[in-house]
Amino acid sequence: MQNEQVITTEVQLPKYTLTEEQERKLILRHYRALLRSLRPKLKKGDKELVRHAFEMAAEAHQTMRRKSGEPYILHPLAVAMICVEEIGLGVRSTICSLLHDTVEDTDLTLEEIEHDFGGEIARIVDGLTKISGIIDTSSSQQAENFKKILLTLTDDPRVILIKLADRLHNMRTLDYMKREKQLKIASETVWVYAPLAHRMGLYNVKTELEDLSMKYLEPQEYKDIARKLAETKRERTRYINEFIKPLREKLQKGGFDFEIYGRPKSIHSIWNKIKKKAVDFEEVYDLFAIRVILNSPPEREKEDCWKVYSMITDEYTPAPERLRDWLSNPKSNGYEALHTTVMGPQGKWVEVQIRTRRMNEIAEKGLAAHYKYKEGNSDEDRFDKWFGQIREVISSQDTDGVDFLQDFKTSFLAEEIYVYTPRGDVKMLPVGSTTLDFAFSIHSAIGTKCIGAKVNHKLVPLSYKLRSGDQVEIITSNKQKPTEDWLNMVVTTKAKSKIKDALKEEKRTIAEDGKAYTQRKLEGMGAAFNQGNIDELVSFYKVPSQLDLFYKVAIKQIDLKELKEFHVLGDRLEMPKPVKPVVEVKPESVEHKHAANKKESELIIFGESSDRIMYTLAKCCNPIPGDNVFGFVSTGKGLIIHRTNCPNAAQMMANYGHRIVKTKWAKNKEISFLTGLKIVGLDDVGVINKITNVISGDMKINIAALTIESGEGLFEGTVKVFVHDKEELEELVDRLKRLNGIQNVERFDTEEAVA
Repeated sequence: MQNEQVITTEVQLPKYTLTEEQERKLILRHYRALLRSLRPKLKKGDKELVRHAFEMAAEAHQTMRRKSGEPYILHPLAVAMICVEEIGLGVRSTICSLLHDTVEDTDLTLEEIEHDFGGEIARIVDGLTKISGIIDTSSSQQAENFKKILLTLTDDPRVILIKLADRLHNMRTLDYMKREKQLKIASETVWVYAPLAHRMGLYNVKTELEDLSMKYLEPQEYKDIARKLAETKRERTRYINEFIKPLREKLQKGGFDFEIYGRPKSIHSIWNKIKKKAVDFEEVYDLFAIRVILNSPPEREKEDCWKVYSMITDEYTPAPERLRDWLSNPKSNGYEALHTTVMGPQGKWVEVQIRTRRMNEIAEKGLAAHYKYKEGNSDEDRFDKWFGQIREVISSQDTDGVDFLQDFKTSFLAEEIYVYTPRGDVKMLPVGSTTLDFAFSIHSAIGTKCIGAKVNHKLVPLSYKLRSGDQVEIITSNKQKPTEDWLNMVVTTKAKSKIKDALKEEKRTIAEDGKAYTQRKLEGMGAAFNQGNIDELVSFYKVPSQLDLFYKVAIKQIDLKELKEFHVLGDRLEMPKPVKPVVEVKPESVEHKHAANKKESELIIFGESSDRIMYTLAKCCNPIPGDNVFGFVSTGKGLIIHRTNCPNAAQMMANYGHRIVKTKWAKNKEISFLTGLKIVGLDDVGVINKITNVISGDMKINIAALTIESGEGLFEGTVKVFVHDKEELEELVDRLKRLNGIQNVERFDTEEAVA
């Protein structure tokens, strides 16, 4: 079995203890290994350039150490090695990898790099250099840095590939970081970098990034699955050999040059299956996939893959709905293969992936391999098409980093669907796209006039969500105009930005009337229609901009009757003095705050300094003592406690890592927390009695609510209980699972935690 190394469990790295001479030898050993990997790609003069970059970086980082205590230069060397060995990049990327941290962390300047290596390498290194200047407090420096990296994506994709290599090495050496730093980096990784690696076609990198992130975000689940995979390895290998044997014989008879082997699924994907399907590890059928790799000439690739598919389905019965044909329609990241799921020995479903050596290299090395095979190929390039879409959207983007990142993620990192025009042209759109997204993807003029669509010849509304394979015809009207509601109907960045532009334009047109009215009013009272006076009105009416002022005047939301209270000095307006401050809401808000604080102050959490900290529990994930948690410093609400596996955690930590505070529970047995359990089992006489006996009788736990629905021999129940901590909850789940007829018990988040 290959790639089993992905599933190693957490290893405690040894403390760093080397002499200066041993360090020098270690650095040279890494450098020589890099040169050996690069050898097939070296042209005349390249070796000297790489050596110069290495010496330059080694000198710049000379006094720097990593958190582990090892010399910093080992990091750029490792990043360069990942670029060459695992991503398939060449000499110029190696030079950029060696220099990628110099401008940010040392005295070396971009000008010096440009002088020694030229503009192309200086541009890539600049793309990899983080923004270090202060940006305003409301925005996120992390998100701005992502934005900078993504903006360089379309100019030179190598920036992203080197950044992914940098992130992969950081994740591999994350053990030495503090816990809150581990959480922040792992969340960024799973939020942006793993989807980016997937989009660049780097499946191995994506898988390892997800697994390593899970190791820090969900340590217990990670260890459990890794342990179970290790325990079942021998049995799995035996099964794979039994499954492969008849296929190998058939393929050999057919005269194919091939490789066939089983490889385990990643820990992260197994964990996702367990969560999505609410099953135990033992019930996840596809813990591994069988891969057939053919050595076929380009003109016979598709034909050979289908022949092998027919041999496999002759031997084992396929599940027709599980056939995935990415030969006829490759994924937008270049991935080509045939996937099928068949019924193997002992009644087990097994996934089989069929692809050629070329397809396999593209699947493993992604973008770099894609460009290698693209030379001399006149096909429309999917990556170039994707970059073109991004370029179009980025050119009209002026949003802050967090919004930009969110839009980028939903538009360009989501899984995709293929939708057809009436003439049969294919359009790639992110999952969740509507007919309105499709209209804007054709042309913004069609999008803004869209009133509906026909999907597979049937009329559907603008908000209709498309599925892969749909054929869509857009219906337009010259009288149609975009409205605010449209923003909630679309997911693509292009559609959102074009709708916003159209709304702004509409607003500007209406605002012209308000502007003329305001001018007449001001001049009528002897005041000038100038910037200073307009700013005075904007401030008085508390609107965000001049445009909003004129717009509100035009639609009669502001009628300017307060102008008579203004004083005119010369031709300048002066705001009237306020008569009395507005204070109606104060008593109520103070009282409310006092009540909330009284309740919350009974709960205690220890941070780094073991202080008692005022905090609130997040409603989105309702943590209870024993859960892995972190504190998030929010503006206006103080410290909010979230579970590390909260649905919103990855996004918060990826964008606002600087607001994360390390927190842990204090022991306090007097406080109960409301949490919920979902129970599924066989509908039998007395089953409710058995459940309530365990909860109230055996464990003396208070029940807040219990609902049971039964039908067709099964029941599904939810019970809300007050527990003191996670240990108590886990013991309760364990006892309930042991009852006869209970199939599954799992926790769900209630709306409120109660003290």
